Amino acid sequence: MHHVMNAVEVSWDERSVVERLRAGDQDAFEEVVRRYGSRMLSVARRIVRDEEDARDAVQDAMLSAYRALDRFEGGAQLGTWLHRIVVNTALMRLRTRRRHPEESIEPLLPAFTADGHQAAPADPEQFPDAITERNELRRLVRESVGRLPSGYREVYVLRDIEERSTEETAKALGITANAVKIRLHRARQALVTLVRARYVRR
Repeated sequence: MHHVMNAVEVSWDERSVVERLRAGDQDAFEEVVRRYGSRMLSVARRIVRDEEDARDAVQDAMLSAYRALDRFEGGAQLGTWLHRIVVNTALMRLRTRRRHPEESIEPLLPAFTADGHQAAPADPEQFPDAITERNELRRLVRESVGRLPSGYREVYVLRDIEERSTEETAKALGITANAVKIRLHRARQALVTLVRARYVRR
C-alpha cells in the first residue's frame, strides 16, 4: 500500500495537470478533485455547518477555479490557490444563505459573580494540558468551532485557522477591524467553554 501511494505521488506533475486543465482535459479535472476534494470539503465545513452547503461551496469553488485558470500563477501551489478560493466561496455562500437572526454567543461566555470573579473558573483537573494533550486539544477545538454562532465562527476561522490579518478579515466579512477583534476575543472565550464541556464528557 505504501509503495502504491508513493507511485501516485511521483506521478503527480502539477504543471502538466494545470496545462491539461487549461486544455479542457476532463481526466485532469478528476485528478484534481481526487487530490484536493476532501481537503476542500473539510475547509468548507469549518465555515458552513450545513453539509449540503459545504458540498455546494466546493463545487462552486472548483467551477470558479476552472474559469480562473488563466490567472493562476504557475509559481504558486495549486492546493494553496484552491484553498483560498473555497474559503471565499464558502464565506459568500454563508452570507447569502443566512435565514435566521444571529445566535447569541452570551450563553457560551464565562459568567462572573457580582464581585467580579469568574463564576466557574477552569478546573485544571478537568481541562487538557496544552502540551501533553496538544493533538487532543486541537481535535476538540476543531469539533467545537462548528457550534459557534456564524458571525463569530467566520472571524475565528479566518483569523486563527486561516491566519489572515485583522484587516483582511474585516474586508472579507464587511465589518470593522474593531468588530473583528471583539468577535475573535469572544469566540476564543466561547471555545474554552465548549472544549472544556466536551473534554469532561469524554
